Amino acid sequence: VQLQASGGGLGQAGGSLRLSCAASGSIVRIDRMAWYRQAPGKQRELVARIVSDGITDYADSVKGRFTISRDDAGTTVSLQMNTLKADDTAVYYCNAIIKRSGLIFSREYWGQGTLVTVSS
Repeated sequence: VQLQASGGGLGQAGGSLRLSCAASGSIVRIDRMAWYRQAPGKQRELVARIVSDGITDYADSVKGRFTISRDDAGTTVSLQMNTLKADDTAVYYCNAIIKRSGLIFSREYWGQGTLVTVSS
């Protein structure tokens, strides 16, 4: 199983950016997909997550500004980031809990990080 993230880059304060993450491989079921971020000198934190039934959850710092969604197949998750702030600058990581073919239990997977830089 692989998670391939795309998007990010340089954005302006008040502007928008979009991240996407595609899961591929021998996937039986995706239990949850999420975005985490890690700013310089800080711990990695959960930004947003979407579970198998479509319920979403957000960090307080991004509520009302960021929207997590997934495609109809449920294998690609996107993070629409609006009204960007300088504090949103971080490396963003795609995360998923997936049951892979041949394994009894689901396990956690991480994608490569993608840098988001917001200029003020």
